[in-house]
Amino acid sequence: MTNILRVVWFRLGVKSGLNPVRKIKASAPLGPFWRPFPDSPAKEEASQRFLSGFGYIPIGEASPPDWHSNLLTGERCLSPEKPWYAISDFGGELGDIKGIWELSRFDWVLAFVQEYREGNADALNRLENWLEDWSKSNPPYLGPNWKCGQEASIRVMHLAMAAILMRQVESAEKSLLQLIEIHLKRIAPTIQYAIAQDNNHGTSEAAALFIGGAWLALHGLGQGKHWQEQGRKWLENRARRLIAKDGSFSQYSVTYHRVLLDTLSIVEVWRRKLSLPAFSPNWYEKAGAATDWLRAMLQPGGDVPNVGANDGARLLPLAATDYRDFRPSVQLAASLFRNEWAVPEAGEWDIPLKLLSINEPQRQAPELGSQLFDEGGYAILRSAGSFVLFRYPRFRFRPGHADALHVDLWLGDQNILRDGGSFSYNTQEPWQSYFPGLRAHNTVQFDEREPMPRISRFLFGEWLKTSSFEPLESTSGIQKVMAGYRDYLGASHKRRLVLSTGRLRIEDTVSGFSQKAVLRWRLQPGDWKLVGHVVTLGGLRIELNADVPLRRLQLVEGWESRYYGQKTPLPVLEVEVDQASRLVTDITWNLS
Repeated sequence: MTNILRVVWFRLGVKSGLNPVRKIKASAPLGPFWRPFPDSPAKEEASQRFLSGFGYIPIGEASPPDWHSNLLTGERCLSPEKPWYAISDFGGELGDIKGIWELSRFDWVLAFVQEYREGNADALNRLENWLEDWSKSNPPYLGPNWKCGQEASIRVMHLAMAAILMRQVESAEKSLLQLIEIHLKRIAPTIQYAIAQDNNHGTSEAAALFIGGAWLALHGLGQGKHWQEQGRKWLENRARRLIAKDGSFSQYSVTYHRVLLDTLSIVEVWRRKLSLPAFSPNWYEKAGAATDWLRAMLQPGGDVPNVGANDGARLLPLAATDYRDFRPSVQLAASLFRNEWAVPEAGEWDIPLKLLSINEPQRQAPELGSQLFDEGGYAILRSAGSFVLFRYPRFRFRPGHADALHVDLWLGDQNILRDGGSFSYNTQEPWQSYFPGLRAHNTVQFDEREPMPRISRFLFGEWLKTSSFEPLESTSGIQKVMAGYRDYLGASHKRRLVLSTGRLRIEDTVSGFSQKAVLRWRLQPGDWKLVGHVVTLGGLRIELNADVPLRRLQLVEGWESRYYGQKTPLPVLEVEVDQASRLVTDITWNLS
């Protein structure tokens, strides 16, 4: 109820003009924003980093981009002069507004700074030109790039980290500090709305207030001290409320968990840089637990299950790794909050530690085994090179995907049974419903409906609850777990997993539906062969059996989105029954 009141008050305040955010005004600073290093000689073969949007869309560096052009569609915002609060969240001329926001997150600031540090003198000119062009093209509080407080906060965090890399925190240029202050004036009046979301909007905006406020206070400017204290208060509050003791985060998303963890890491790096007082013991406990959670999801090559909302977000892109490589984030957080090497092998994922002058950890993180994160509803089973993630409903916060009882299976770096991702937050049907819905997950669908009715774009009703549960059990090398639910119309699904060397058995018990139940296994792309009740691909074999006649067993086309705004096909094995039944899926493999 408190959060509902926060949202209502925010909307009424902005609409009526009572919220001070509508009264703020500022002029755009035009630089200079940075000074050259006295000891950074140019190199004949200067480095140049690959710039991309959402991890895959190439961005040219020859000249500043069009800040109001949508990377995903190519369309341009026709009214960038509008006050941010007069711009619609969805629909209208903007399409998926994330395509406009992407370049204004300032990932390129960090890329150009790194190029300059590595001897590319021209990178400093590009950094200055792009930042000045952005400032001119996005006058304070006008246009889509001022629409979201979290987007403004990400810019603040990236500028602060760039200042560390440029050794210009204590001697920052006046224009750079003005740019920070302009951003904090946008963020502070709407922080209550961010807090009401109970997600990473609140952590990001609190971080920006803390970082930017401390920076301004260091230079004796404006409301710096007040913003710093406000940011610290909400950082403590968000860690206490949104991160469970087992490290699970309120958004039930691996990608958003990385955003959270990178935010906490940036905050701690900044706190140490400015020698500010430490946060509370509880804050560090939660940060450490969140680190352990994400480390548990890591696969050998750095990828993770595509579970939960995936909007293409990646903070602090200092390592030259793929968007889907989570090792840089986990390595940095583990060094800060656990004093451990999360990834024992040396590699590109160590670059953030070196650039940010983080002391090398004193020990290796313990070996990972099977784990239960019950507060968030995750069971992880491991056996002889195989990894299984089992997702069951423990919703304290709003779920973003209908992924109850979803299963991910990995064999080394091969994702055999896989989740669907999100594709886009503002697209046409059927995709708007497909990716968050049951069809994009490895679970059972009853009567072609969703188990939780959709209330709005980001909100489900009738949240599922785990009604039967047997905790993770390990006996003689065999891992077992079971969970089940009954939805609001009385349909019931219980799923038991048994993992052993070279084999995963999944037992699904379904009942309470009217016409049919469809079990889906979303498979790794490949030339799968279906013969009888068995599908095969190389050394992989999946066999289906049931205690009633199968109404249908076939391979169909499905879709997945591993990168935001990009969707690709994959095979889906569908098994249909028309009466209460017990279905058994046996998956076997040989890794040798």
